[in-house]
Amino acid sequence: MELTHNSDSNILASPKIIENYQILQETGISAFIDILARDIYNYRTLLTKGLEIFNCTSIADIMDATIEQISYHFLPSYIAFLWKPIQNRPEITIRAYKNYKPVDIDIKVDNITVFESFFIEHPKEINFENLAKELNKDEELKPYKEINPKMVIPIIGPFGLYGIILVGHKSMGGEYNDEEMEFLHHLMAFMSQAIKNNLHYEHSLRDAKTGLYNHGFFIDRLNVEVIQTKRNAYSSSIIVADVDKFKYFNDNYGHLAGDQVLEKLALVIKQSVRTNDIPSRFGGEEFTIMLPHTDSSIAWIVAERLRVNVAKMQVPWEIFLPQVTISLGVFSFDQDSNLNSTDILRRADEALYISKASGRNRSTIWEAGLLAKLPPQ
Repeated sequence: MELTHNSDSNILASPKIIENYQILQETGISAFIDILARDIYNYRTLLTKGLEIFNCTSIADIMDATIEQISYHFLPSYIAFLWKPIQNRPEITIRAYKNYKPVDIDIKVDNITVFESFFIEHPKEINFENLAKELNKDEELKPYKEINPKMVIPIIGPFGLYGIILVGHKSMGGEYNDEEMEFLHHLMAFMSQAIKNNLHYEHSLRDAKTGLYNHGFFIDRLNVEVIQTKRNAYSSSIIVADVDKFKYFNDNYGHLAGDQVLEKLALVIKQSVRTNDIPSRFGGEEFTIMLPHTDSSIAWIVAERLRVNVAKMQVPWEIFLPQVTISLGVFSFDQDSNLNSTDILRRADEALYISKASGRNRSTIWEAGLLAKLPPQ
């Protein structure tokens, strides 16, 4: 039977306890009971807050919730999260906090591979000075030494090292005591698992080669957007883009070079679209972008910006590969369109076809009778 706070109070009010109060005090049992009561309270609180962290739906929210809980206990000079959004790629994302608010942190690193082998073998938090001695890689650790972390906490999952957490020294000086370290250990265990769950979910929505959203996710979001435009009377748009003469890269430089083109292109797409846009790899060398709350005039601007940026990009290989260009088709829809996702994609594809047929490296907005305007072959 579970003891409640009320039943705990009844036990302590028992005549037997009162009669032997002096003995309990002298033997230290009372103090021990107080310690147990505090530990139980702390664990109950930790479990409650851990569940709140699990319920967060984004990595940013997970981190915000974790930082909030740490703030109730102590004040590190900073906490920085470095994690790999795409597990099979080395690139990292960094999010840092000072005084429990997000800040930019001056750490010049673009991957965490220096820690990979060590944390796979020793998957637990470690004092940074001790870690530096173990790794003995002064040059690679120099950027980390410049921000002087107190400890490093790994985020380990089934596929290796997902990320690390850097915790700065205490702002008020002194060392972290055992109780603070135990709390941090348990809280970070909750947070690490929540981040891993979120990353696994994100990975299921992503194309492994490019890191963009996959075909299935794009279609699901497009179906939702079609419903939303009908309910709320606004316009949205999609862009379909295709690499011009992609077969040339595969045939003349090999399929690995073709893959490099797709990966570099995906990076340019991510940099060229807006935060709320949904870029995806639709298949092969074809990409789609959904632009919520966007009419055709703005969609055209986004498409042209992307086209120009791709034409400027350089793709390093054994030599720099020849210029890459893309052709794009744009289609906008609203509550009056009365089209489903298949119809919308078909029209964007028709606009793309016009761009290809008209010389490539151009953007075309779909309009009625567009295909009829093609010159006879």
